Amino acid sequence: MIHRVLASEMPAHVGETVQVCGWLHRRRELKNVTFLILRDRSGLTQAVLPGAVAEQLRDIPEETVLSFVGTVTANEQAPGGVEVVAPASGPQVELLSTPAETPPLDIYRPSVTASLPTILDGAPVALRHPLLNAPFQITAASIAGFRTALDALNFTEIHTPKIVGSATESGANVFALDWFGRKAYLAQSPQFFKQAMVGVFERVYETGPVFRAEPSDTARHLAQYTSLDAELGFITDHRDVMAVVREALAGMVTTVAERAPAAVDLLGVKLPTVPDQIPEIHFADAMKMLGEDEPDLSPANERDLSHWALREFGSEFLFVTGYPMTKRPFYTHAQPDRPNYSNSFDLIFRGLELITGGQRLHRYEDYIAALTARGEPTNAYEGYLANFKHGMPPHGGFALGLERWTMRLTEADNLRRTALFPRDLHRLTP
Repeated sequence: MIHRVLASEMPAHVGETVQVCGWLHRRRELKNVTFLILRDRSGLTQAVLPGAVAEQLRDIPEETVLSFVGTVTANEQAPGGVEVVAPASGPQVELLSTPAETPPLDIYRPSVTASLPTILDGAPVALRHPLLNAPFQITAASIAGFRTALDALNFTEIHTPKIVGSATESGANVFALDWFGRKAYLAQSPQFFKQAMVGVFERVYETGPVFRAEPSDTARHLAQYTSLDAELGFITDHRDVMAVVREALAGMVTTVAERAPAAVDLLGVKLPTVPDQIPEIHFADAMKMLGEDEPDLSPANERDLSHWALREFGSEFLFVTGYPMTKRPFYTHAQPDRPNYSNSFDLIFRGLELITGGQRLHRYEDYIAALTARGEPTNAYEGYLANFKHGMPPHGGFALGLERWTMRLTEADNLRRTALFPRDLHRLTP
């Protein structure tokens, strides 16, 4: 029985008769022979047809799905150093789909000149282009590395609801919806749930979508994105969380190198080195160095601090710690000796804020005091606050924006290039 063989597997099957299945990537016609380039998930295969048979396939457009049966033959000039030649009895070519319509861009061309709106509008087909789907291979490897690193640290993976009865972060906008006649919201984060699960498993993580109804129409913001979250108990302070961040980043970089080397090479990605000790600077010191007095970092500040970390420490990663309490959610633990500042941090990577994290409050009475001080009603958080009546350890956690991670790795100019079917102020399709 003849089995399907992928393009990447062809060199191991020289002399054998195999079946090749894929999309018609390109056709090259010479006087007496025609070459069909088929594309599958692993790469390209060159199929060789005699002229008479090729004539029957002349009108089959590119991107049509084909099956070809032939003999694998060595040819240094062919993709992968081999090609599939029609057998003496004649090639077996079968159309596995109806002839394809013209794609929104030329998939076979080595470069992409189409505009971003054209790519996004035609994403189901446009992403077949190797340059356009390579970032998502890196994304997949990154998630695998995140999981592997946290599994090794004895974290438990959880999956929490994305529809909630109250906002999970004060001050952020939410998407409201009707839940069988009751008001509900799309979750801004799994924050409340992952904190609750620290009281069950001690160490938890989650990968999933989060939703922010913020009217930010920039190249670095989306209304829906993927967040890699972790929370751990029995910590001393936020630096225990930062140590886990370091391990997660190292695992992600290692796994990208192992699982997506072709995508890394195709995009010319320079994988970063994760230092054993990521450098850090306190927010107040950062403001002093930048000559500013603001409650938060601007994009320009983030870039300047990244340049400083690279120059001073040779690191593309930098922790900024001690953000003002006024810019952190109510559940954030204050810095004991400087209560206006928090036991929290952001991680900046190549000039872009990538991770936010810190130590959380863990005593019920502290939550009541924090909400009262901010003038927020406690009844909206009754279910959440009840967790802290039953013994919660000192804990903290972080959240990493996956699309931003891939954006900085690949040096993409827009977050929408690293999000499958992005959702923003203007886009709900495809």
